[in-house]
Amino acid sequence: MAEEQVHYTDDNIRTIEGVEHIRMRPGMYIGRLGDGKHQDDGIYVLLKEIIDNSIDEYAMGFGKQIIIDISQEGMVSVRDFGRGIPLGSVVKATSVLNTGGKFDGKAFKRAVGLNGVGSKAVNALSEEFYVCSYREGLRHWAKFAKGILIEENEEPSKEKNGTLIKFLPDKEMFGDFSFNMDYVEAMVKNYSYLKKGLTLILNGVSYKSENGLADLIKENLSEPPLYPPIHLEGEDIEIVLSHTNSYGENISSFVNGQNTRDGGTHLAAFREAIAKTFRDFFKKNYEAADCRQGIVGAISIQIQEPRFESQTKIKLGSNYMWEKPNGDVGPSIRSFINDFVSKSLDDYLRIHKDIVPIIEEKIKESQKEREEIAGIQKKTREKNKRANIYNRKLRDCKYHYNDKVTEKTPEQIQEFINDSSIFITEGDSASGTITKARKASHQAVFSLRGKPINCYKESRKRVAENEELNLLIAALGVEDDLADLRYNQIVVATDADDDGMHIRMLVLTFFMKYYPDLIRRGHVHILQTPLFRVRNKKENIYCYDKAEKETAVAKLKGNCEITRFKGLGEISSDEFADFIGKDIKLDRVKLTEEESIMEIMEFYMGDNTLERQNFIRTHLRSEEELEDIDI
Repeated sequence: MAEEQVHYTDDNIRTIEGVEHIRMRPGMYIGRLGDGKHQDDGIYVLLKEIIDNSIDEYAMGFGKQIIIDISQEGMVSVRDFGRGIPLGSVVKATSVLNTGGKFDGKAFKRAVGLNGVGSKAVNALSEEFYVCSYREGLRHWAKFAKGILIEENEEPSKEKNGTLIKFLPDKEMFGDFSFNMDYVEAMVKNYSYLKKGLTLILNGVSYKSENGLADLIKENLSEPPLYPPIHLEGEDIEIVLSHTNSYGENISSFVNGQNTRDGGTHLAAFREAIAKTFRDFFKKNYEAADCRQGIVGAISIQIQEPRFESQTKIKLGSNYMWEKPNGDVGPSIRSFINDFVSKSLDDYLRIHKDIVPIIEEKIKESQKEREEIAGIQKKTREKNKRANIYNRKLRDCKYHYNDKVTEKTPEQIQEFINDSSIFITEGDSASGTITKARKASHQAVFSLRGKPINCYKESRKRVAENEELNLLIAALGVEDDLADLRYNQIVVATDADDDGMHIRMLVLTFFMKYYPDLIRRGHVHILQTPLFRVRNKKENIYCYDKAEKETAVAKLKGNCEITRFKGLGEISSDEFADFIGKDIKLDRVKLTEEESIMEIMEFYMGDNTLERQNFIRTHLRSEEELEDIDI
């Protein structure tokens, strides 16, 4: 049935209460604060909230372009060409908590905005906030500072209808923040995939997708698919999937255009529906994990008034496609997705019969491999328990990423859970230093014994027989999938010498081959430790490259002692505590869309080809030369 056209006017704006406590309790509104190093830090939530409002306008059929600019100083500008905020409500809609058109379900049936919290939280947590609504030949603008109205005015305008918002996050809240443009670009790309035909311009670069999720899956493929991706669309749902020869699952999920990185009810239903449909089609009771092994896919659904499990909106908590205050509910998300996938995917397989044997062969191969390694893993775990090896390899922490979080969980503990980390290091000296320096609340240490095996050319069975890698898998909690991942940040901490670099490559090869989703989802990092210490009798300065060293020498006026650290074991635990504290420097391991996991591993970890020999000769540096270059 066609929906009645609803106008977005001042009457749609409803006021509930003020925003005085946003600055006192920011975690209630944006999750974590942070300075931009982590993709879940608050500055990205602020940016997302403003873009979401513009996305909601596009979803309602207004405006086909969104212009986003971010300056080096961190000033953000977002301009859309929707209807503009009702002129009489510009101040109220951006400064009074729980006030907004999204509280009137008629105007925004499938919005992603934070139910009247989003733009108000941005305003309250910004040093500067400017909003301008262009509408009906007028423009109404207002300026705020930390949520307090400074000035407003209304005047004639020839600009196209829409809204312009500028904001500068408050350094009192976010410290010396900076936007990581890789994170921002990924966010903008996802918006373009989910909103076909919408043009987003980020700092002058245009992003637009004509094929939706089909374009997304092309970017997520680390190697060629076994068959052309299956792309199915229905009312309020879009899915795409294919199999590859890689390990694990790589399924993205979205709700109303929002990237739900931690999944939720819709992702669980999609994973279940894939396995059920294949079982029913082949009339065999295959294990669900075998049906999904090596799968790459995505699901996007549209629901009314989605409920998320946190204000950062990365995990869907809704159980129904719609819910009304009187208790009436629509179909469950589980049944809605199962019904669509089972019918549409079944129909597709019956029409495209050429891919059917490819899919079944992949499932059978996964089944055979799983059965081969199941017994090996069981024996290894029993052996490890008898030898009590766990206590020697892992110095665990108190809180973990997979701990259950509720509304009653204290903010401090939520922060520990989100910041949970495991440092993978080699040798007793380095692991001992980190263990003494770490915060036992949320930082764990896993100690490798020498160099792990090169997994690139090893079978899954051979890896399963490896005691050390089995212990690492168990420590991470990824024996079956990533649902029980115990640490948000997996930090490879090795020396900066040849052996340390080799160990680093071996560990990353293991993750890239068998757990690539850990890298895709931003969980794997390299710990950066200082190369130099410059000090005098009054001050110690730690430097991460030659330029910082020279700056430190100049600051101490040359009367100083310079130490070059050769390994982690040379750094005292007291010093190390600073390096893995709030100022920790991590390099996230990431892949660009042009890079293939298999190609990278073949080049660095495969046969000793002439091409690699030439690469090494070109980039080879002696230790003395390293003193004279930026590292």
